[in-house]
Amino acid sequence: MSPIPAPGQPSAVSTAAPARKATAAPARKATVAFAHLGCEKNRVDTEHMLGLLAEAGYGVSADENDASVVVVNTCSFIQEAREESVRTLVELAEQGKELIIAGCLAQHFQQELLDSLPEAKAIVGTGDYQHIVSVLERVEAGERVHQVSATPVFVGDEHLPRYRTTSEAVAYLKVAEGCDYRCAFCIIPKLRGDQRSRTIESVVAEAQQLASQGVKELVLISQITTNYGLDLYGKPQLAELLRALGEVEIPWIRVHYAYPTGLTTEVLAAYREVANVLPYLDLPLQHSHPEVLRAMNRPWQADVTGSLLKRIREQLPEAVLRTTFIVGFPGETEEHFQHLLDFVAEQRFDHVGVFTFSSEEGTAAAELANPVSAEVAAERKDRLMALQQPIAAERNAAWVGRIVDVLIEQENPSTGEMLGRCSRYAPEVDGEVRVLPGEGGLCAAPGTMVPVRITAANTYDLVGVVVGAQAMVGDALAARQGST
Repeated sequence: MSPIPAPGQPSAVSTAAPARKATAAPARKATVAFAHLGCEKNRVDTEHMLGLLAEAGYGVSADENDASVVVVNTCSFIQEAREESVRTLVELAEQGKELIIAGCLAQHFQQELLDSLPEAKAIVGTGDYQHIVSVLERVEAGERVHQVSATPVFVGDEHLPRYRTTSEAVAYLKVAEGCDYRCAFCIIPKLRGDQRSRTIESVVAEAQQLASQGVKELVLISQITTNYGLDLYGKPQLAELLRALGEVEIPWIRVHYAYPTGLTTEVLAAYREVANVLPYLDLPLQHSHPEVLRAMNRPWQADVTGSLLKRIREQLPEAVLRTTFIVGFPGETEEHFQHLLDFVAEQRFDHVGVFTFSSEEGTAAAELANPVSAEVAAERKDRLMALQQPIAAERNAAWVGRIVDVLIEQENPSTGEMLGRCSRYAPEVDGEVRVLPGEGGLCAAPGTMVPVRITAANTYDLVGVVVGAQAMVGDALAARQGST
């Protein structure tokens, strides 16, 4: 659970400014606290609710003890996420807090939440967070509110107030909402609806707002970002969007959730040619064996994955590849799993996340025969991660000796070290760079981007020292001489 800061107050989570200046607000109303759970798409929804309430004159506190009402933006993606959401709700209810339950759990269970939690004064669906002010006003008037659209259709844009909960240097930008795919294991389309994209002009306008706030890394998110624009323009428009964002003064643009079928020649060319688009590809492949992929309702993937990865490496030699896999899917045999082990050993991804299958009521996979026991699934997860760890260490080690830009994010005051990330690490899901002061005491402050020479590596992280302009020139000359 992430506490949310009050606008304008310092916090470990954020001191970022609103994405749009609020108009003069009336006298301060009741204070509201937020608890954020789940993915970064959910985080953006939380930030919009914060912005709307702040603009309407409500106080927002980082301390739930200061608030009369707590808005809990929940996750319901898998069983573990539901358990965390329910645990958070029960803990707050036991503290006597009045609750507004938003997000995927609210969309999923609706009346059940109101029936089981007397402290729940309202539920707000995934397509209804824009109504948070009127919902709170109705709650304050004594009403118990059920604000859940049966089919979510709303997607926020640059005109919706937003108060960011990330650092000033990093922002997430939701380019689309919902999903048209129907993977057998995934409940997201049921909870968030079909894909609905924002226009290129809308996305660029918000990116420019964020650039004016000093954002240095912009992370584009949606359920399937490579399908961006298909619903609006009749064909995916990610390449066109990336080229338009190339005109925005933000040093790093990172794309999350790039499905294999959408990584066309045009998209890869945009990755290669647009200077501020990072060659970082997050490919949620889920499995490698054709039979498992067919059971997952991803039969198209088996024929494209290997050739696509080869093409990515040919066209983007500096590409950093991240992926996720599900083990223990119904019907997965030891032979299927060995195929996945061999695939990971061959492809040598930079970053790999592994999840055990979670049976979700309402998905096709919940009805499949031949379930894999939790014990076997956990053992397979451990084996796959054990295989990946030395690969990850080797991929990290290849960066030792390089001078790379590092976005500094925080300081360890007891050691003087700084923590940050280079382009190969996405926020929160990958590793970090431990940055030591350079010669002559060269150092950096949080929120700045500095050149760092990588001096050491381990399985997940890098270590480096800040370098000055002279060292960078020397390295460039040495590289040129070495190539002649």
